[in-house]
Amino acid sequence: MIDLLILGGGNSPEKEVSLRSAKYVAEAARQAGFNVQEADPAEGFSVLDGLLKETIVFPILHGQGGEDGSLQAELEKRSIAFLGAGSRSSAECFDKWQTRLQLQAAGISVPRGALVTESSYSNHPLSGKPHVLKVLRGGSSIGTLIVRQPETLDLQEVQKLFQLDEQAVIEDLVEGVEITVPILDRSALPIIEIRPPEGKEFDYENKYNGQSRELCPPPSLNEQQIAKANQISEAVHKTMNCRHFSRVDLIMRPDSSFVVLEINTIPGMTNQSLYPKSAAIAGLPMPELIKKFVELIKRDYSI
Repeated sequence: MIDLLILGGGNSPEKEVSLRSAKYVAEAARQAGFNVQEADPAEGFSVLDGLLKETIVFPILHGQGGEDGSLQAELEKRSIAFLGAGSRSSAECFDKWQTRLQLQAAGISVPRGALVTESSYSNHPLSGKPHVLKVLRGGSSIGTLIVRQPETLDLQEVQKLFQLDEQAVIEDLVEGVEITVPILDRSALPIIEIRPPEGKEFDYENKYNGQSRELCPPPSLNEQQIAKANQISEAVHKTMNCRHFSRVDLIMRPDSSFVVLEINTIPGMTNQSLYPKSAAIAGLPMPELIKKFVELIKRDYSI
């Protein structure tokens, strides 16, 4: 019997979501028949000490210390089998500027953008137009400002954002249909179209308060557009050397072209999260999804 160690929590601003994700994954893993341990690596890597050789680790951690490659590097050093992207891929995906550079080099469209600091932000030409400001390293919509009217922007919000990271990426605000494409192994799962509450954004609050509409199949996309979005998302996953799973966020512009916003190497796995919803629609309720993850890990580690 394979043992699973589910890691949740950590020290990032996304600790609360991570704990919820890890709890949901652990419950499903037990339903799937696995021996499950749970631990919070907030105090360090000692939670990895003394693991049985057959143990597989599920890092269900979001943000710094979970998705940035540091935990993955420790798992690799200890020769422990684990779910998700390796240390190098995790670090590159966590760095939004590095992700942009790699996607652009592969011919994948991203919004026009630049790397800024708190002092250079207000003087950058993009800051005078509708734009998005995202901390260089972060996720789950924490550290993201969607600025539709720059002239009314509260500079205290900008200051708070730069307290999370010294650098941020400023990008054109791309208007269109927002979608997310979960990837399992190397293939796209059903696309979800995201519609935030009227007059609001799909920010941290509206991601988890149940007020956004998450539509699958996506009513705004036809079959040809769905196929194109899947192709692009699978290319993003491959370009960034991800494995097992990821989730790619995109915008479809009015001319039906797509722009990639970012890739998540450890997408949210709560009972409200987009990845489990898509998997369930594809015929993989959470316990079956856990079994599929284990199959992929056993394949890659020859367990």
